[in-house]
Amino acid sequence: MSGLPAARRTVLKGAALAGAAGLGAAACSTDSKLGHAKNPTPTAPVELGSPDEVPVGGAKLYREQRVVVSCPAKGQYKAFSAQCTHAGCVLDKVEGNEGNCPCHGSRFDMTTGEALHGPATVPLPAVPVKVEDGRLVAGPDA
Repeated sequence: MSGLPAARRTVLKGAALAGAAGLGAAACSTDSKLGHAKNPTPTAPVELGSPDEVPVGGAKLYREQRVVVSCPAKGQYKAFSAQCTHAGCVLDKVEGNEGNCPCHGSRFDMTTGEALHGPATVPLPAVPVKVEDGRLVAGPDA
């Protein structure tokens, strides 16, 4: 038997490995993604609860609503999408003023929405937020 079949197998293995590596790179791209939800921000006003739940100088994650709210000073609020701009995963926790994405380790500044640690490079989209009737409301018309 000649060495030809072994050489063919080597070429086929190399092609398969190159294809798998390309798929892996595409799956973990640094491009901004909407991810699993069509809209990374609420499409209607969402009631979040008492503004007192957001610590002054800190932030609170509302994971189910996919929103994070920070309070830079008493009575002032900023909100951002809690959906990572890398692959669309929802942030899982806020430590101090940093939000963490559990999927690939991206971290975001909760006071500005900026990406602090990749693979995400795009900031979190801002979400309008206001206090209405003693409750935080986020989303359009807020």
